[in-house]
Amino acid sequence: MKLFGLFLGFIIFFASPFLSQADVPDQLISREPPRPIVFVPHDRSKCDPQQVHVSLAGKDHMRVTYITEDKNVESVVEYGKQTGKYDGKITGESTSYRYIFYSSGKIHHVKIGPLQPNTTYYYRCGGNGPEFSFKTPPSTYPVEFAIVGDLGQTEWTAATLSQIKSQDYDVFLLPGDLSYADTSQPLWDSFGRLVEPLASQRPWMVTQGNHEVEFFPILEHTTFKSYNARWLMPYTESLSNSNLYYSFDVAGVHTIMLGSYTDFDSDSDQYQWLQADLAKVNRKTTPWVVVLVHAPWYNTNEAHEGEGESMREAMESLLFSARVDVVFAGHVHAYERFKRVYNNKADPCGPIYITIGDGGNREGLATSFKNPPSPLSVYREPSFGHGRLKVIDGKKAHWSWHRNNDSNSLLADEFWLESLSTSSSCWPSSRSNDVL
Repeated sequence: MKLFGLFLGFIIFFASPFLSQADVPDQLISREPPRPIVFVPHDRSKCDPQQVHVSLAGKDHMRVTYITEDKNVESVVEYGKQTGKYDGKITGESTSYRYIFYSSGKIHHVKIGPLQPNTTYYYRCGGNGPEFSFKTPPSTYPVEFAIVGDLGQTEWTAATLSQIKSQDYDVFLLPGDLSYADTSQPLWDSFGRLVEPLASQRPWMVTQGNHEVEFFPILEHTTFKSYNARWLMPYTESLSNSNLYYSFDVAGVHTIMLGSYTDFDSDSDQYQWLQADLAKVNRKTTPWVVVLVHAPWYNTNEAHEGEGESMREAMESLLFSARVDVVFAGHVHAYERFKRVYNNKADPCGPIYITIGDGGNREGLATSFKNPPSPLSVYREPSFGHGRLKVIDGKKAHWSWHRNNDSNSLLADEFWLESLSTSSSCWPSSRSNDVL
């Protein structure tokens, strides 16, 4: 055990510079001292499910993911609308992986449905262990998203999760940097156990960040191995060829999850997929379009300055032409909200850009903002917290950012926004906004 601890320490503190792909050295960034890592041990039997989380998987379906140490446990989920009474039973698939000296448990993915909207289902995984429950999102307004990036697993993370859980929501969105395992695979397991109380009850939709890359010189060249095995998202359901980018619909909101760390140039698969995905959106039936990406395209913090620029140059015109309403990003460990922007200028037909990489990571906060402030930046603050986007109807939505203040959550920034689908001035008369 002592040798394993030494190896774990080596991985975290020596290998991390290779994995985070940060262009700005940490010593040049002013950060608030981080809080200790919260390592959550496994306290169930080998055949019991652990690290349970659910995600949306196409129309009227959810994917239940869980891990067992016992490789003989079936990939099966029983579910129903009453506790202890399971009318449905579906068998799914499983996978596992090796990473240097680590061997994962059996990772089960079971797609269940069709399910009714806005309904609580009780379920059991693998025929053993505790009963869980989740609520499906509504099919009509209002619908609320909890949004936070760069989550990690520290005492700050625990505070953020507690504050998110204190007020209900329908879907959790995470724009990259989940566990901060950085090749130390037991930290992936700990993270899964830490978030299980929330992730087993509401769908968690995530995209990858730089800490999911997990490239290890000489020993491991397969990137995103752990992330892809553990966090299977509905990429096939959205006709994507990669788990690193996909889309899904909830009520009247079309959400697109992009990959900052896979190819995005105009000749890439991701670019071609995004172009086709946006073209299918009908703004009469789906008035809202929201995009998540890890590295921000607009940023006035000295941390990670310019790291999203090449992706912005490649893809920004697609989002602008489609009249995307909001773009959320992580990576920078602070909160910042911009005006509607296009091509580095205020534009009433561009998306609102929001950086929300403030979940509670082990690296601390990025406290150095550039001065004087950009006229495009409306609000910026280096504090941990989380955001909520409540879509009221096809025209209006309310955004709020809640700052962590020890054990309390304080509303620090909020505003109302209107969907660009309702703006006649943003749609050329020669083009219909019914279908983009």
